[in-house]
Amino acid sequence: MEEITQRDGQEQTNKSDETKMEIGNFPVMQSALDVMSVLGKHSKVSLHSRGNSIPNAVAVANIITEKMMKDNSKVEKIILDTVAAAGIGDMTSTIEIILLKI
Repeated sequence: MEEITQRDGQEQTNKSDETKMEIGNFPVMQSALDVMSVLGKHSKVSLHSRGNSIPNAVAVANIITEKMMKDNSKVEKIILDTVAAAGIGDMTSTIEIILLKI
């Protein structure tokens, strides 16, 4: 069963021990603190972002793995993709960064 919660404009989807978080154009440190609180409860967090907010997701992942939880977390996988809008022809890049708590 899937549970979706909304917090500070970020959608979190809880499925077993993995949590999905949408990273948008929010302050990076606030997003990093939100991810830290989720990593306190779960062992895996999946950060999703698209378009101009991709650098924010990368920054959040770096803050978590290099500063806040150094030697206690790692990036498991990074998935890059491009999504085309239906009938318009515009393409938007997407990224998914999976963080693990060690």
